[in-house]
Amino acid sequence: MRAKRKMNAKAARKGFAAGYVHGERDGACDFVYRHFQPVAYPKRNVCVLYIPQGFEAIDQGIIEALRLTVREVHVAEAKFMAEQASFIRPDWMLVLNGLHVFPEDHLAQVDAVRAMGIRTAIWFADDPYVTADTVHIAPRYDVVLTHELSTLELYRGLGCPEVIYMPLAVDPNWFKPMKVEAAHRSDICFIGQAFWNRVELFDAIAPYLKGRKVFIAGGLWERLRSYKQLQKFIRMGWLPVDESIRYYNGAKIVINLHRTTEQGKDNKNELNLPGRSINPRTYEIAACGTLQLTDVREDLPLYYVPGVELETFGSPEELVSKLEFYLQHEEQRRMIALRGLRRTLRDHTFVQRLQLVAEALKWM
Repeated sequence: MRAKRKMNAKAARKGFAAGYVHGERDGACDFVYRHFQPVAYPKRNVCVLYIPQGFEAIDQGIIEALRLTVREVHVAEAKFMAEQASFIRPDWMLVLNGLHVFPEDHLAQVDAVRAMGIRTAIWFADDPYVTADTVHIAPRYDVVLTHELSTLELYRGLGCPEVIYMPLAVDPNWFKPMKVEAAHRSDICFIGQAFWNRVELFDAIAPYLKGRKVFIAGGLWERLRSYKQLQKFIRMGWLPVDESIRYYNGAKIVINLHRTTEQGKDNKNELNLPGRSINPRTYEIAACGTLQLTDVREDLPLYYVPGVELETFGSPEELVSKLEFYLQHEEQRRMIALRGLRRTLRDHTFVQRLQLVAEALKWM
């Protein structure tokens, strides 16, 4: 009986300590988020027809930002783009990505829209992983926007009239700090597909993860050599965006590892172009007010200060070392996460990014 009381008391102390840590984090994030004052930009006198890709978080962010940026916004499925353009007669048709779910006659429809005198722009969000397809798509648009530095010269070399480097961003009304239940809490979190470079990393750090509270979600994780060892941490399959946000909020640390660009390793990067630019997840994790440990891409310092607004790693050994340090040093972990949240709200929302798009496309 006495042993049981001791166990209950120990569990209560542990629960109180965990709740206190999360409470401090939640309160600090709430303060930063509530005191953020978004800039009210004047609307541009432009009508835009937007064609979504099906990347829910990005599409929603762009649509809501467009509504705050231009006079009139219409959204249509890819299979109806020419029909809707003929009916609406927008000034611009902006297409996200143009891949995967787009119909076979996608490019013929783009040609038809251009023939109406409507300007067209495509914003690639999957570069450089699908260049086998994008090299055929890009030349059919008036303007190509890409978040990836390595594909700029590729598209220019194909004769595209105008090619612009345009990073992605985040919708802070969706990805934001929030209180979550204990079921969404973890020491270490990773959400994403098990591309081969990610498999190699998690196999390498599996011995360290064994004694931690870990959450991993996505497909293909059965590829792990250490799958049986890590299986209890893994939720297989696609995770809804709302759930991802809760798990980001509940984690002490979220790992971000960009997928490999090597041809044939789960991608169609036939030219083996390097990955030089950060992924949307970089902004999304930071917007939740959680410490992010990410591998380094060339343009990362343009958007976040490593060691100040997020943390980086270059090897499994460095990752384990920094995981251990920041799990043991709550104050440092919280302060970096808060600075990352503040930087994201200040510089990396879709409303702010659409101002750059508007300037690049000369929306008046």
